Amino acid sequence: MPERAIFLDRDNTLIEDPGYINDPEQVKLIDGTAEVLIELKKMGYKLIIVSNQSAVARGIVTEKVLAKIHEKLEKLLAQQGAKIDRIYYCPYHPEGVIPKYRAESDLRKPRPGMILKAAEDMDIDLPHSWLIGDSARDIEAGKSAGCTTILIENASHNRTLEPKMEAPDYRAVNMKEVVNIIKKHDHDLEKMNNPAGTETGQQNKDQYTPLYELKAKPKDDLSQKPLSDISGTERLLNEILEQLRKNQRAELFSEFSMTRLMAGIVQVVVLFCLLVSIWLLMSPTRQTDAVLVTLCFAIVLQIMALTFFIMHGQK
Repeated sequence: MPERAIFLDRDNTLIEDPGYINDPEQVKLIDGTAEVLIELKKMGYKLIIVSNQSAVARGIVTEKVLAKIHEKLEKLLAQQGAKIDRIYYCPYHPEGVIPKYRAESDLRKPRPGMILKAAEDMDIDLPHSWLIGDSARDIEAGKSAGCTTILIENASHNRTLEPKMEAPDYRAVNMKEVVNIIKKHDHDLEKMNNPAGTETGQQNKDQYTPLYELKAKPKDDLSQKPLSDISGTERLLNEILEQLRKNQRAELFSEFSMTRLMAGIVQVVVLFCLLVSIWLLMSPTRQTDAVLVTLCFAIVLQIMALTFFIMHGQK
């Protein structure tokens, strides 16, 4: 019986992307990656990496070193109890400097070659499988192979789809939200395919369409209107609202951080000190020394808050 799979891009999806990775020591898992993969595996999915590696064609890394890089990735995951079932990569690029790899290839995303090869090798049911990535070429490859797609829109690497590219089925701020999307999708699909055994339920069952065949309905907001119908101000407001939504979702699926909590508390104290200094300035006695002391406290505490925020960002 064919199995379901989740096809995963590598860089900026599972590991941090400092550029072209050419040393195993550069491999760093994105926070929460192992936990997410464990959860997806529990849901019954095969986990398969499909990655463009034009660095081989460009002479930046050899296939031998690339194998060590992938060994390091699998080792880091194994240390946290996670496992990838198979890794596929495309070393070709039409502008490569290594003659052996200077070629266009059906394996290279946005073409679906790697996904189709994996499906043949591992007996994968593509219509019930997923493609997770952070770029337009990932989404196009997944769509071409017949998978449901999720675009990761991480604020740290703000990627945008090219105008003629197909839109993803779903969008997520990180891999933690990806798990929630897939869980809800599977839950809804199960409800559709297994309604109550009543006559009404049977009638409803005949009306159901598998969720992976449904197209996302357009939202009734400014982003769906023709550009000619939207003024510059409206577009700007819409972009601001969209960014706020992304930030809220990122907060929802981010881990608790003590350094971030401390930074918030210290920031509140800074504001309190500033209010006290303003109150002292407006006081009839105008206690200059007290105002200076309060401002010094505010400055020191503000430096502390910035330090905590920097520590959180480097975590």
